[in-house]
Amino acid sequence: MTAQPEIKVFFDQETFTLSYVVHDPDTRRAAIIDSVLNYDPKAARTSTASAEGILEYVAAQGLTVAWILETHVHADHLTAAPYLQEKLGARTGIGAHVGGVQHTFKTIFNAEDEFPTDGSQFDHLFHDGEAFSIGALEARVLHTPGHTPACITYLIGSNAFIGDTLFSPDYGTARCDFPGGDARQLYQSIQKLFQLPDNTNYFLCHDYMPNGRELLWQTPLTDQRENNIHIHQGVSETEFIAMRTARDKALEAPVLILPAVQVNMRGGHLPPAEENDITYLKIPVNTL
Repeated sequence: MTAQPEIKVFFDQETFTLSYVVHDPDTRRAAIIDSVLNYDPKAARTSTASAEGILEYVAAQGLTVAWILETHVHADHLTAAPYLQEKLGARTGIGAHVGGVQHTFKTIFNAEDEFPTDGSQFDHLFHDGEAFSIGALEARVLHTPGHTPACITYLIGSNAFIGDTLFSPDYGTARCDFPGGDARQLYQSIQKLFQLPDNTNYFLCHDYMPNGRELLWQTPLTDQRENNIHIHQGVSETEFIAMRTARDKALEAPVLILPAVQVNMRGGHLPPAEENDITYLKIPVNTL
């Protein structure tokens, strides 16, 4: 029988982001998935309150963190990966297609010439089907593009950490209108997720608690396959693309998309300070 992890969820209310600490109960080795660096857009200040909660849990549980993982280059929150790595010494990882995302946004933000678009800001780039370990736990990666070209899902035991590919069944699916997004790819990625074993639990990256319901961070695969309002069984690829395209046209941009993407494409590091020792984030006007 495949070893199963212990999973602790953390919820950042400001960005509706769900972060996870996943650990092997025998070896106490752990991975952190989709962490949050707090950012005040009015004052342009970062803080580490969300990350501190993770660090406190790791210390209390006596865990050794082996990995700090991203499911994709997030557009709605900044990652705390560099801060956590500084405190814990773990390796960072993201999908192998991140270079394409970096290339696109290097142009949009007119990043410095020296900014590399090969994913080298991360310690490891995961390929589709690649296996790795967290202590005695077996983990595997699925490339699940559509929301972004570089989205991946982490399979750990019977659990799938699916990033923004799917939300809760009563909220639907990820948007596909960011540069590089593709509704057809998202449909195909979700079909790949639907083919996992029926006992798979999906762990979400966000929950927006529609209609004031309680926070939800995991859903059974079967519930998503039967009840997701956008892509339950019987919804064709053509129908999904038409729905997703129309819906995306009506959506506002995420509040933190501009700071988040230009920081997250750097693995969570801020752009280099300028000659006055101040770091700046850019706002491309009439571009996104």
